[in-house]
Amino acid sequence: MINKKPLICHRVRKIDGSFAWISHRFLRLGFWASLSHHELLLYMFLVIVGDRQGISYYSFDKLCSLVSITPDEYILARNSLIDKDLIAFDGRLFQVLSLPERVTTSRSVLTTQNEMEQQDPATIHQMVKKSLEGARREND
Repeated sequence: MINKKPLICHRVRKIDGSFAWISHRFLRLGFWASLSHHELLLYMFLVIVGDRQGISYYSFDKLCSLVSITPDEYILARNSLIDKDLIAFDGRLFQVLSLPERVTTSRSVLTTQNEMEQQDPATIHQMVKKSLEGARREND
């Protein structure tokens, strides 16, 4: 048996303020291996920024900028994480969910602009926002 002791005793991690964690099941049961690079980036970011209940509310633009992915990469990764039952998204808020019993495979990916406009909450949210901003400008 390996005797586990900190290598650098004065640098042992402690919880200071907020705390992000990932269940060891994430690695052991194959969730890590099931995700693409962009899915892992987005998932890890959402874990880090989420509150105690896994909820965060970073905007589309800020999230893409901080994670260094394009809007298309973000949408594909986000939709895949939703399909894999790892996160929930309502167009404004994200929630990192408790891990499902086993790895699930993705359903179909939204690939066309029409599919995104019909089924993607963030795209719909952005379209409504732009429409309302345009209406305000016309009324001013």
